[in-house]
Amino acid sequence: MKIQLLNYHKLIKCKAFLFVILSIAIFGNFSTVYGFSNLKVDSKSKFPKSITSLLFAFGTAENPQGKLVSTPIAYNAASGYGFDLNTASNVKINSNTFSSQKPTYFSVNVPEGNYQVEITMGSLKNKSNITIKTESRRLLLNQFAIKKGKQITRTFNVNVRNTKIDDKTSIVLKDREKDILDWDNKLTLEFLGDVSIQSIKITAVENLTVLYLAGDSTVTDQDVEPWASWGQFITNYFDDSVVVANYAYSGSSLSSFKNSNRLQKILSVIKKNDYLFVEFGHNDEKIKGEGNGAYGSYSDLLKEFIQAAKDKGAIPILVTPTQRRFFNENGTLKETHGEFPDAMRAVAQKNNVSLIDITKLTTTLYEAWGDETSRKAFVQYPANTFPGQEKALDDNTHFNSFGANEIALCVLKGIRELNLPLKNQILKETPAYDPKKPNSFSSWNLPMSDRFEIAKPDGN
Repeated sequence: MKIQLLNYHKLIKCKAFLFVILSIAIFGNFSTVYGFSNLKVDSKSKFPKSITSLLFAFGTAENPQGKLVSTPIAYNAASGYGFDLNTASNVKINSNTFSSQKPTYFSVNVPEGNYQVEITMGSLKNKSNITIKTESRRLLLNQFAIKKGKQITRTFNVNVRNTKIDDKTSIVLKDREKDILDWDNKLTLEFLGDVSIQSIKITAVENLTVLYLAGDSTVTDQDVEPWASWGQFITNYFDDSVVVANYAYSGSSLSSFKNSNRLQKILSVIKKNDYLFVEFGHNDEKIKGEGNGAYGSYSDLLKEFIQAAKDKGAIPILVTPTQRRFFNENGTLKETHGEFPDAMRAVAQKNNVSLIDITKLTTTLYEAWGDETSRKAFVQYPANTFPGQEKALDDNTHFNSFGANEIALCVLKGIRELNLPLKNQILKETPAYDPKKPNSFSSWNLPMSDRFEIAKPDGN
């Protein structure tokens, strides 16, 4: 059943008022029918099964369209929207904006799918500097400055997914994944900096190029600080014709990724001319026994992933594993992946598949930084840097946000050098990247989220 929503402030002046009253009586929740266009309602859960568009306008002044959010309402399952993760107290509602100077989350219950999120920003009274992340810290906008009195609208694409494949099969999540933002039933936006938001419009879209990611902890959306991976930063560099769907998870190998039904899930939704990027190696190296190894099960599974994507008309891209940060005394990097990068290169060549050699690119990158400077790209922090951190963090595999962004730039370099059609969907303002001349940590000042975990991600 489709319901075309009407403006509440005009309801009492038209006969449609009786229609809305009837809708409330049927669905039992005013917010499920107010401000949402072309929405199908599940009467059991009172949550939308499908949507066309949701519009939230913030402020105390009457707004002619959408849902007017005039108080800092906390998210709850009954309403299906609100300021989330105990951040409602950080919000001030003004005449036509909400503002905040502390990290703030706004969540909306939506079905699985890809969404165009249109955010109108700016204040008549104050300048703004806004960073936006979504779901598990996928970067959408980095410190965007807006002058006082200016209004600017930016559009982003967000993939929202759940574990269900069909009535009998679902992705098997690890315990550490069950409470992260990537796998809940909401689209969550995180706002940091001097924030002034006028409205948020969420529209379901189907005609996007989807970049599916299959990989391990160096690829996944790391849910909490200070951990980060390239998959959650590459989202910042594509135009509004692309959306990234990151199915990678910490500790995964090709076999565990398949056995947890993640490949099956991707194959249930991937379409012609979408991309499947496959980066594994760190954890595959630990699988011992007959039939395993770089030229055994690892190569066989790479071929299986490739063929599965091709069968769907999608474009598989192999990505060799990121290097670990271990240096020889002469300043060169130690090779810790053994035969696995060469095995992936061989599979790519034999199967006529494009390959991005991140192993070589990160070797060049780390050596350009050198032993000491490269530490700043990894999770290496003295004790008491973060809440509850009693011991120093000294990780040579997992990146912080600076390092993850540098790896994302390496991946973009690979896309451009391969001359993939995807290169034309990279934002024009994204500069060329040279790992021999990497960026400096001193130039990186992305605001940190305020959710932390000291325990390192699974895998190494």
